[in-house]
Amino acid sequence: MRMETMGRTYADGARGGKRGGSALGASVTVSYTRRMTKASPRTLTVSLGPQQKLVDERLASGAYASDSEVVRAGLRALEREETALDEALRRMVQEALDDPRPSIPIEEAFERLRAKHGLRAKR
Repeated sequence: MRMETMGRTYADGARGGKRGGSALGASVTVSYTRRMTKASPRTLTVSLGPQQKLVDERLASGAYASDSEVVRAGLRALEREETALDEALRRMVQEALDDPRPSIPIEEAFERLRAKHGLRAKR
């Protein structure tokens, strides 16, 4: 059985994914067709292992209609997390660059750290 949702085609069943087993546990197969591109439909097989339980729980709650929706939501969350981390790191670097205090030589910085933490110099 195939169904199309938002330009993507899901194969095999109401859950939108074809489930199979692997040495690592359950897997999800997602087929989708991109609109506005000339890319052909692509199938992606993912072995979820113990995380399959998380997908099943979300499906059982009714929050998601298919395995594919859960995986896409997870990828969007990962993208948000990575974007937030990138922004935080950029802010930290910019703050360091904008710091008006004079720079100190690297050896002096390491000597301060060694003194603070009681470490001996390795030479």
